[in-house]
Amino acid sequence: ADFIKDKELIKTFENDSAIREELGTFTHDDIIKALKAPSQDPRTEFVPFEYREDIKSINDLTEGQWYPGLVTNITQFGAFVDIGIKENGLIHLSQMADKFVESALDVLKVGQEVKARVMEVDLERKRIALSLKKEGAEEGRRTPQTSRESRSNRPPRPSRGGSQNNRPSQGQSREIKNNAFAALKNFKVK
Repeated sequence: ADFIKDKELIKTFENDSAIREELGTFTHDDIIKALKAPSQDPRTEFVPFEYREDIKSINDLTEGQWYPGLVTNITQFGAFVDIGIKENGLIHLSQMADKFVESALDVLKVGQEVKARVMEVDLERKRIALSLKKEGAEEGRRTPQTSRESRSNRPPRPSRGGSQNNRPSQGQSREIKNNAFAALKNFKVK
């Protein structure tokens, strides 16, 4: 603290060629700049993150409970979140918001603090499914089983535009779908 306040001592240190040679020009210049402007620390202030203290392992998690976490990785299908235990939880793309999310990067970024709800814990595979949706946001959604049941009880749809003979056979449709160049079949270059 005394060294920072003493301008003459800083000037002497700045002009000392032996110290400059020993430290190197760049390091010496950086030290002089820091001494002349001591309050201009380029580092950002570190804010510690606190996880819930009541969990130590995956066995301590309770479905439906909210846990603070940090986004550690973002993928095409979701984001991984550290909630303070060895295993990271996954927030699937469909669980990131109460609205449609096309890309996880639209909603989250690596290092972001989140408060996520545990949807499911798979102890055998050590996987944790998380959600950022508000509680009750899933209500009214059809499960795969209920949607299958409703489809099987539904009357058959009338065909559009006439007979089914106008449709390509199953082999033809598969060929067109799987062939990326099918649209160029009749294309001619002059």
